Amino acid sequence: MQPPVPPRRPTILEHHGVRREDEYYWMNDRESPEVISHIEAENRYTAARMAATEDLQREIYEEIRNRIRQDDATVPVRIRDYFYYVRTEDQKPYPIHCRKRRLDAEEEVLIDVNRLAEGHEYCQVAQLAIRTGQDLLAASIDFVGRRQYRIRFKDLRSGEWLDEEIPDVSGSLVWAEDDATLFYVKKDPQTLRPDRVYRHRLGTDPAEDELVFHEKDETFHVGITKSISRQFVFIYSEHTLRSEVRMLSSHDPEGQFEVFLPRGESHEYEVDHLGGCFFIRTNDQALNFRLFRCSEEDWSRESWHEIVAHREDVYLDGFDLFDEHLVLEERKDGLVGFRVCDHDGRMHFEVPFADPAYAAWPGANPEPSEGSFRFHYSSMSMPTSVFSCDLNTQEQKLLKRDEVGGGFSTEDYVTERLWAPARDGVKVPISLVRRRDTPVDGTAPLTIMGYGSYGISIDPNFSAARISLLDRGFVFAIAHIRGGAELGRAWYEDGKKSKKWNTFHDFEDCVEFLVSQNYGAADRVFAWGGSAGGLLMGAVMNDRPDLFAAIIAEVPFVDVVTTMLDETIPLTTGEYDEWGNPNEREYFEMMLSYSPYDQVGEKAYPHLLAKTGFHDSQVQYWEPAKWVARLRDRATNDAEFLLKTNMSAGHGGASDRYESYREAAFNYAYLIERSRSLDSSCAR
Repeated sequence: MQPPVPPRRPTILEHHGVRREDEYYWMNDRESPEVISHIEAENRYTAARMAATEDLQREIYEEIRNRIRQDDATVPVRIRDYFYYVRTEDQKPYPIHCRKRRLDAEEEVLIDVNRLAEGHEYCQVAQLAIRTGQDLLAASIDFVGRRQYRIRFKDLRSGEWLDEEIPDVSGSLVWAEDDATLFYVKKDPQTLRPDRVYRHRLGTDPAEDELVFHEKDETFHVGITKSISRQFVFIYSEHTLRSEVRMLSSHDPEGQFEVFLPRGESHEYEVDHLGGCFFIRTNDQALNFRLFRCSEEDWSRESWHEIVAHREDVYLDGFDLFDEHLVLEERKDGLVGFRVCDHDGRMHFEVPFADPAYAAWPGANPEPSEGSFRFHYSSMSMPTSVFSCDLNTQEQKLLKRDEVGGGFSTEDYVTERLWAPARDGVKVPISLVRRRDTPVDGTAPLTIMGYGSYGISIDPNFSAARISLLDRGFVFAIAHIRGGAELGRAWYEDGKKSKKWNTFHDFEDCVEFLVSQNYGAADRVFAWGGSAGGLLMGAVMNDRPDLFAAIIAEVPFVDVVTTMLDETIPLTTGEYDEWGNPNEREYFEMMLSYSPYDQVGEKAYPHLLAKTGFHDSQVQYWEPAKWVARLRDRATNDAEFLLKTNMSAGHGGASDRYESYREAAFNYAYLIERSRSLDSSCAR
């Protein structure tokens, strides 16, 4: 079967005197029958090319399903007078949200998403909020996958959904403490930028809801939260490099929001409240952030008192407040740590971790009166565990560890932490896992993943699905490249805008280092990344195609210049400080130098599997569709370029957990088959 051949209709795009020809620009018409027909033809072609792996896909799917306990439940979390948890049932694809008055009491089902999803190909409950009286919930629900939600209300006494509904919201919502007022966020209908906060009185027409704040700056987006004390509602206006917080007493929902601190150039801050004080995490004169405290009576900048100073080697990632304690989430040498202090920042102790590479993150800690801090922990060889740490005695208690079936034993796997030398002398951390019996002799297939954008750190956590790859002899690595924040804010700043090439070069240097250290065979290196990590895949694929046997790029951001010049596309205006504004020639030229679609050349390429969602609001489906078509036009070898589009999902993929297993099985089967084909070609 031959791949689809879309018509080439050149469109000339000109900026800064540079003319670019885009022969597939026409694919950005979401409503076009021709576009949909082409996407469906690509799906048929990919299915046909992957048909030989169907038995392997089914085998891996069953492995994944058997490893993950199908009837499971999260550890209950106390919120006010109830214990809340989420559970799953075998054969049911969606979670069930529940609560109990006491742990030994009868279960109350809040939302069975399986029932909610009936008649829909996609269903996601983004946020669930229960009002103070604990008798009514509001839930933001998406039935498309485009992250355009509707708010529905459920009476928890009768179990009935109310007719009242608020459409076209962002998913962010907060109850005031009066049991009648809900604050929520709406999006700009064109760009889908969350930009307006409304006040809704229960029982009234949503069309009459009052607009309480409109963020007119197109580079900012809006969200709402509630303080841990429940005494304040916060509106966050956030930009890549700036933020501004407005606040209102949650006991006075009809009042006016006040600005906590006006936005400033390159100033980011966040606020929480407890015990009559505001706590402020800020990067004011502190690249890696520091922490202040002030009285709720006077929150002017002059009244702030520093309680955690800035440190050049430690990144303050966040904090959790308790009545008598403060827990700091910090990063040092690329790994997360928790430091327990009093409210003045005086340290009591650090939570110890032993693995060379691991992931740790705060759990749900909604009640500051609790004397324990809940957190999650895992490594690439240790299943996710939930711990409780007594803040007075330092005693840790294991509350739950995910059960992994299929004969899994953590002792069969090895996790390692390595440091690769980048070409400019910087050391780049790598997290790696393999089976203990997989040889480190330069013969194993190697899969390496990367992201490197937005200051997002990719932590080395556990994946039950990944075991199917490791058990077939693969080594799996994560390159913690610049553009993330694993080594602090400077690590992020050194991999963005005019320094973006550091991200791509770091990834290439990590590949060469691992091969030189015999962790993988030079002719069977496979790379994997999604979204901005898909941009990474496209950039290194153009720059060093010789390094890779095949690449998986999920929801890849590959048409960088055209997208960043189109202010009508979601996310564009809010990301100028991430990529640069291409209306400025310096950034236009920088983007053009690495934009995967623009830089496709006549050269030998590795094989590619590109995956996308038709309803994706973050990276539009047409970016990978155009990319694949152009690669086929220009590649000088017989590399195969596959495109797989989920027609009923968006950026996050399928909402059905079993469909997620199938997608994982598809990806792994692709890599395994590609590795096996290299064995066959060698045999010939």
